[in-house]
Parts: sequence; structure tokens; C-alpha cells
Amino acid sequence: MAESPSPPSASAYFELSWAILSTIGLANVVHGFMVIGIIGRSRIVFVPIIVSAAGALANGLCYYAFYSNYALEGKLAASAFGDFFWLIEEAGLSLYSYLILIKILDFRSRAVFQACYWAIIVVVSALKLAILYYRIRLLLAPSDDLITLIGRLHIGYFGGIAAAECISAALLLRHFSSAYRTSSVIALRGGLFKYLMRSTEIRVAMLCLIGVSRAITYSFQATAQSATTLAGQFDRFAATLEMLFPVVM
Repeated sequence: MAESPSPPSASAYFELSWAILSTIGLANVVHGFMVIGIIGRSRIVFVPIIVSAAGALANGLCYYAFYSNYALEGKLAASAFGDFFWLIEEAGLSLYSYLILIKILDFRSRAVFQACYWAIIVVVSALKLAILYYRIRLLLAPSDDLITLIGRLHIGYFGGIAAAECISAALLLRHFSSAYRTSSVIALRGGLFKYLMRSTEIRVAMLCLIGVSRAITYSFQATAQSATTLAGQFDRFAATLEMLFPVVM
């Protein structure tokens, strides 16, 4: 018998990790607007702000849907909107690399990259819609089979996000490496370009690791949105790193 998605007695919001994750997201939004105040507006600067705001909303809605004692209709709506905002937060992180690449790639490379990137995003979005649907069914009728299915869908979901970031990383590093060898940037070899390459490597490696780890740990979830197992706690840890990641951007 599957465990009920909603506990018999609701815990206070700030007694649970969802409140902490939401607070991190809100803090990132504030930091993002501080950066805008310093360097001005830019599309790329809005990426960490938007994904952080979406993450803050998603975590708050998750509490409402799975940890509160509100009416079922409200829980269903909260679960659906929560998954929508999680899609923005989790898949939106890769837009940072995307916005850089469409500015520096030549026409042919840019066209191929955009086709691959958006194909992956379409697949990831379709998987998230399936997760949204089955989570609603889980709230209506708890089932071990549904929990297992949702976990398997997350493997493809997080795997797709990691694939998008890996493709972006390969193109970014190849472009930086090519520019690093040209005479036009010879004066920067010891400084800026080395920093850009290493920071890109670290940032992308971290994001790919988070995506892969979430794909693995979420598949072992035994309860709906609860970190009651060791794998669930590792998944919650990876989700926390994901919420902190916009600071790196």
C-alpha cells in the first residue's frame, strides 16, 4: 500500500526544508536585482532571477500540495502549478549557456545547436507534463505503481536537462579553446580567457552532476515528495544545491 501524499497532521511551513529552499530562491532574486542595479539590464542576468523565483514558488506550492491539510481541490492546483514552476527552475538553468552560445556561434553551428537544444527542451517539457498528470492522479488515489512511474519519468527528465547542459558545455569550451589560441586574444591568455574556461568547466560540471544525481536518487523515492529514505535525503540535498546554483551564474 502506498503512503498517502498528505500527512495526517500538517507541520508548520518553516519547520520543513521547503521553506528553506523557498527562502534561498527569494534571496537569489534579491541578489539578482542588486546585480542589475550595478551592471544594468541584460537578458542573461534575468535567467538566475527567473529560475530562482520559479524555484521559490515551486517549493512553497509543494508544501501546500503534499504537506498541508487544505482542501483536495487546492492541493491539485498547487501540485500542477508547482510542477510547472519546477520545469522553469530546473530546465531554465541551461538557458544561461544558451544565451551565450547564440551570440558567439556562426550561423550554421547556431542553427544546429538551437535545433538540438529545443528538441531536448520539448522532450523534457513533455516528460514534466506527464509527471504533472501522474502526480494529480497520485493525490486522488495513492499508489505504489504511480510513485514508481513518477520516479522513472524523472530519470528521463533530469537526464534530458543534463544532456542539454552537456551539449552547451562542449560548444562553449570548444569556442573558448579556439579563441584562446588566436593571436587576437594573446594578451588575455594568462587572465580572462583562462578564468572563463575554468569557470565554465566548473559551472557546467556542477550542473551536470546535479542533474545526473537527481536522475539517480529520485528513481529510489518510496514516498510522494518526502525525504524518508537515504536516497530521498540525497535527492533533497541535490535539490538544495540546485536552488543555490544561480548564485554561481
